Parts: sequence; structure tokens; C-alpha cells
Amino acid sequence: MNVSRHSRRNFLKTAGVVSAGIAAGSLSMARCANAAGSDIIKVALIGCGGRGMGSLLDRFAVGDAVKVVAVADLAKGIAERAATALAKMEDKKEMIALNPDCVFGGFYSYKKAMEFADLVLIASPPAFHPDHYLYAVEQGKHVFMEKPFGIDAEGYRRCMKANEIAQEKGLTVCAGFQRRHEKKYLEWISRIHDGEIGDILSTSVYWNCGGAKVRGAREEGESEMSFQLRDWYFFNWLSGDHIIEQHCHNIDVGNWIHGKGNPLAHPVSCVGMGGRQVRRTPRFSYNECGNIFDHHYVEYQYVDDTVMHSQCRQIPGCWNSITEKVVGTKGIGQIGWLQPKEGKKWEYPKNNKTKGPYAQEHIDQAEAMRNGKKLNDGWFAATSSMIGVMGWMATYSGQEIKWDDAIAQGKTLFPYDKELTFDMEPPVMPGPDGTYEHAVPVPGRYDPFDKS
Repeated sequence: MNVSRHSRRNFLKTAGVVSAGIAAGSLSMARCANAAGSDIIKVALIGCGGRGMGSLLDRFAVGDAVKVVAVADLAKGIAERAATALAKMEDKKEMIALNPDCVFGGFYSYKKAMEFADLVLIASPPAFHPDHYLYAVEQGKHVFMEKPFGIDAEGYRRCMKANEIAQEKGLTVCAGFQRRHEKKYLEWISRIHDGEIGDILSTSVYWNCGGAKVRGAREEGESEMSFQLRDWYFFNWLSGDHIIEQHCHNIDVGNWIHGKGNPLAHPVSCVGMGGRQVRRTPRFSYNECGNIFDHHYVEYQYVDDTVMHSQCRQIPGCWNSITEKVVGTKGIGQIGWLQPKEGKKWEYPKNNKTKGPYAQEHIDQAEAMRNGKKLNDGWFAATSSMIGVMGWMATYSGQEIKWDDAIAQGKTLFPYDKELTFDMEPPVMPGPDGTYEHAVPVPGRYDPFDKS
């Protein structure tokens, strides 16, 4: 659902007629299942924005027998745009079997699209991931899902339930934590775990950058729900804040190092601080700032007293860094190199010609699907996402957060059990001044365990 401002223009107009079209029974479902052949993997794309289409193209690049048979997006217009783009891909026509009747829109369109697939690619906004993932494995589908795996404790619990179902059914689950499939990271962390810089003392992980792209101004007559869905990144009930939506990559790498091969390893507690330094002053004539922070710092404590220091910031004009560092008893390192106190520095070869990580993750899943190998990235993906949840609980509240308490009692941001419509009031509404400042968490006042 990560698309340009122009492509979102008709979101309200198209979304408003989606449910009526489906309810009218005008869609011939039988026409969708036209990818014959036992060796062909039928693919459905859920979330047709830039990342979703990118994931689909990466899957095509594997080079095996696949056919995309259905697409779905919250906005029917976005799904139609994806279908039109696919129809123009002459070099990919052998991998496309998409009829117009198999292009779906609306909150529950994912269920219709998944019906015809063996493998579903999920790239919807983050808050929708747990339910999309859970439904897919309940229907016996293999899953590739973009990060994160949940934006709050309830999302984490649903993803963990989905992991169990996938494992019981022998389904493959690949997560969009592409560093886990990147050869440079695999070798770097393998060497750390082999003790090249001694025992781990701490890690530092960073995603400090200038900011995120906004989708566009509120349109005349547009519902609040539709506006927020277009600008989902800036509302914590949809994105989980950038500490999860973006920084989860680096958090996952740090946890991978501390976990020493255990996909369920996690910190036992954390403390942090954060705030909203520049987002409280809109840079445009409309308020695109939502209610997320623009900086977070969190210190995560592990049971062995090692520490992960986490920084993420989205403020222009500041020092930027997207990387991971490690300190051991016998040396230090940063992604791609290790420097022991005694001995030669190791560096990953710069001219090492390998598949990029975005392609490699799909290659790994395709191999697992076709050869009956086990692959369930969901365990570490849900765990690392929950670590990010702990982070916003700590920065929003200013309190120490324990892992067990966060899972059992953490505040729920997304209305999982409500029937969603485009004209309903979202969990966050603008105040009398038209801004969302009243809904921005205030440390010292915010209750991360509030169930109201």
C-alpha cells in the first residue's frame, strides 16, 4: 500500500463502491483459478503499492513456474492499477494469469484473493498483517509477508498463533526481514557467533534519517478513515510508529546477534525516551503529522546482562546512519567487518557477486516450497516486531517495560475485533484545531497498559 500521492487520488471514490460491487455477486470466482499445472505456484498479492509490487517482481525473478492469479488492496483503484501494470509486462506474461474478476478491493478483499492461491504475498499496512497472516495459514497458504509482524501485543499474539498453525501444516513462511537472507549478514553474524570478537557485550542499532514521504493532502469530502489509510505511516494505530515500521530491521539484527541462533530470544526489559520535535509543526498546508514520534532511543537489557542500544530518528538536517554495530570482549565490528583486538581485520568482499537480499528471500522460500524444506521466519519476525512494541511502550510512557508484562498486558492500538468500514471513526481523531497533537503520547502520562 506504499504508493505515490498521484496513485491515491481516487481512493475515496473507488473504495466507496467496492463493497457494493462484491455484494452484487458480479464477480465470477471460478474464472480466477486458471493457472493449471501441478508444478505451477499460484500467487495472490495482498497490498498492491510499491512494496507489494516490488515483492511480486522479486518473486517473478526466482525463475520458476509461478502465475499471479489474484490481487487485492484496501482501495480497488490501487488493485486495478496493479493489474493494469501487470498486463503491460510483456516479458512476464507467462507468469501472469490475472482476470479482471480477480482484482479485489476493500477491507476484507484479501479473503477473496487468497482463495485461489498457493502462496500469498502480504504487503498491506502493518496493522493488518496479523489478521492477514493468520487467515492465510488457516486456509493452508504459504506466506511471504512484509515486516513488521504486529504493531502491538495483540498483533504479536495473533502472529505467534499463525506461526504455530503454519508449523503444524508444514507451510513455509518467509518474512520481509531481508537481512536474514543476505549473505553479507549471514557470514558476519556467523563469525560473531563463532567467537571472532569474543563474548558479546553490547550492540548498537540505528535507523536515523531525514523523514518519511507523505501521501497527499486531505481531499474534499474524504472521510477521516480514508485519509488516515492513505497516510497510514503517520498514525501509530496503523504503522506502530517508525520504531517498528522501519527500525525493526536493525532491531532484528541486534536481537539476532544476542540470540545466538535462538529465534525466540528477546530482551527481558527496556527503558527509553523519545518525542516529537519537528512533526508538531506541519511542513505543508495540511496536517500530515499524525500522532507518531519523530525520534526514539531505547536501551534493551538481556538476561545475560548484555545490552542493545537502539536509535531511530526522522528529522531533516541531522546526522544520519542506518547500520548495526557490535562490541565483544575481544574486538568490535560493524556490518561487513570485524576487528579483533589481536589479529587481522575481516571484511566481507566488496566484489562478491551474489543475489540481492530482496531476491534471495524469495529464492529461499521457493526452494523450501518445492523441496519440502522447513522455513518459518515468523518466529523471529514476530519476536523482533514485539521488541519494537516494547520500545514504543517505553518511549511513549517513560517507564521501564518488562517483556512478560508487555505481551500479557500491553495496550492494543488496532481495532482487531471491529467490523471495519470506510466511514467509521478511526481510533485516532483530530482535535478541535484539526491536528492530532492531543493524541500524541506524553511520557510520564501515557499508560502503555491502558485497556480502555
